Amino acid sequence: MRCHSSRLMRARRRSPVSVMSIASGHLLFSSQCIASDASSWQALVAHCLRRGFLRTDFRLLVDDPYTLEQLTSPRVNTLVVRPLVDRLYDPDDLLIVYCLLANRVQFLREQSTAAHQSVGLARATLCELVATRILRKFREDNPGPPGLLLLAKILVEGYDPFSGAPEDVQRSGRYRQWPVQERGGNERKLTALELAILSESKNFISSKACQMVVNAVHQGQVVYSPLSFIDILPDHYKHQPVSLYDPSKAPLFNHYRLIVPRSRSIIELVHFIVLILLYITVMVHRNSGNLGLYETVFITYTAGWVLHELAAIIEHGWAVHSQSLWSFLDLTFTLIFGLYVLARVYDVCVGHVHDGVALHVLCMAAPVLLTRIAFNLMPDNIVFISLHAMMKDFLVLTFLAIWCFTGFFLALQWLVTNGDSSAGPKWYTVIKWLLWIWFGLDGTGIEESFQFHAVLGPALMIAFAFLGNTLFLTILVALLTNTFSRIVAAERAEIQFRRAVLTFEGVKSDAIFAYPPPFNILALAILLPLKFLITPRAFHSTHVAMVRVVNAPILLLITFYERRIWSQAALGGSRSMRWQFTGYSPHGDIQAVFEAKQPPGIQEEADEIDGLSEMGFMDHDVLSRSSREIKRPAVFQLGNSRQRGISPRSIEGLPL
Repeated sequence: MRCHSSRLMRARRRSPVSVMSIASGHLLFSSQCIASDASSWQALVAHCLRRGFLRTDFRLLVDDPYTLEQLTSPRVNTLVVRPLVDRLYDPDDLLIVYCLLANRVQFLREQSTAAHQSVGLARATLCELVATRILRKFREDNPGPPGLLLLAKILVEGYDPFSGAPEDVQRSGRYRQWPVQERGGNERKLTALELAILSESKNFISSKACQMVVNAVHQGQVVYSPLSFIDILPDHYKHQPVSLYDPSKAPLFNHYRLIVPRSRSIIELVHFIVLILLYITVMVHRNSGNLGLYETVFITYTAGWVLHELAAIIEHGWAVHSQSLWSFLDLTFTLIFGLYVLARVYDVCVGHVHDGVALHVLCMAAPVLLTRIAFNLMPDNIVFISLHAMMKDFLVLTFLAIWCFTGFFLALQWLVTNGDSSAGPKWYTVIKWLLWIWFGLDGTGIEESFQFHAVLGPALMIAFAFLGNTLFLTILVALLTNTFSRIVAAERAEIQFRRAVLTFEGVKSDAIFAYPPPFNILALAILLPLKFLITPRAFHSTHVAMVRVVNAPILLLITFYERRIWSQAALGGSRSMRWQFTGYSPHGDIQAVFEAKQPPGIQEEADEIDGLSEMGFMDHDVLSRSSREIKRPAVFQLGNSRQRGISPRSIEGLPL
């Protein structure tokens, strides 16, 4: 790692009024770089340079493959990381964290090439580390509710990567997308939290500052209008900026509380439980005369649930949606349900309603649905988190195994057809023998391999046994073991990363999520054509009225619950209304002593100790060994000892 200070200064002198585009790394002129006086001009130039040369700085600073442990070592932290944080941090620049995470995304994309593979990962790691430190400084400098609001604006406020670029550069530089929906100036914007999820910045997300915002958004303390890629039923008439929620000023039927992640997760869990109950009802009555009624209700409700899942996928893209634990289970059930509907249409056409293929296909959904409910009930379980991560590796290796299996199957099948095909084994028998060898169940395929060819048949079977049963299974076990051990080693970061994903996805932008299934199908059929016939204001009013009518009991319950919780929090909490598990434990006082209010003056003494520690004194240097009390005059005289001619010997209680 080298610090090319002279090269950096020469690069900065070339273009003092340009800002680097975050997405592509090009230098783009900004219309904001216009100032009236010299002081504001210098401040603005410094602000532009701070973000404009991020990509160049990180390229010059890191040219070797460093790991996170090396970047956080004391030497590298003192010489590189801390000076870089001090230079990039500006209390008025809320976009710097977004810039760092955007550069991390780009560096991770570049590591796919052989030339930048290891170095790109090191640069991306440094971007995440610096972004974490800067976000921590924002938290330390801005305590309380105003600080929480500032952190929320940094993480969940939307920013355009091409902000400030000329129109011709935007037209030529932007990638083509799906037609962008009108959002009143909030088109094509992304949030820093979304970039952190997309780049899997788990250390950044698990930091205390980021978790403060994630928890506040999850509980509904921080509210905002989310940004999405595509909305099936868009309603962007009102854009709610990032703000702190006050339940006392909110209306009784506040439909925006339906997109609070905490409430949203409970509502979606209830929807899924209803789906399981309907599924069980259909399967239990599959041989009864009332099957048609139960099946109609199940198909209607499940179609609305599938519409909800499709809207969730296209809202932020599959890259973000796939980070949720049960995304692959939802996709699997959606495919099974689609096959079931097609098979049901075929059964009705041929007249086989009770003994058709559709109900046989629907039986395959049982393990998917029951496994999914377990994921819902225990989303923070490290076993389920590891299973989600291992599933990706398992699918990749399974695809390679199927490819290899197909090659051996074709070779054996063609060997059979070269001779008397009637005497050789059938194609399904060959598949059965290969599967038995793959799982190590039976060696019949090796014994009967002479039927294919006297020499090549046994050779192919033995080669497949070595490759499939020995090599592939060994690689699979080793790969899954390595993935599991890596996740368990970073258990805290993994759990908090999944919480952040669920929180980010829980804040819904599409109006279709405000309607429970199957009412979302009815709302789509009514409101989508109506949107092209009336004004945006009238459409918004109609949508809000329908949402409040459909969800009236839920909205009332949410409002009463939140007002009660917020009122108790404002009064310091009600101990009588809260279940105390520690009351039945002999160790309850251990928790109570930390929850008790501190005596007056303790915090002031702790601050004085911190002040002396920063000046190089240890705790035993500033505390009396007999009384362990702070010598207050020593603190004052120590800070002014040189000015007043006081030597350290004249300070009582401080040993030399």
